[in-house]
Amino acid sequence: MLRFRVPGMKCGGCAKAVTHAIAALDPSSKIEIDIDAKEVTVTSSFDEHVISSALEEAGYPVGERPMPNG
Repeated sequence: MLRFRVPGMKCGGCAKAVTHAIAALDPSSKIEIDIDAKEVTVTSSFDEHVISSALEEAGYPVGERPMPNG
């Protein structure tokens, strides 16, 4: 499970775009969004760099290195 800080995620539309970017990469991933904290928690078989790249390509670069959730 990875947690990403996504500073550019500010609304429901942003959350939908972030979710779509990750789901397009890995349809079986589990995605949890916290808009207020600007965090995305992802359970996926893909590593953090691949997910970070997908978020950046969608226009939502990760603000810090992904943090393990635990």
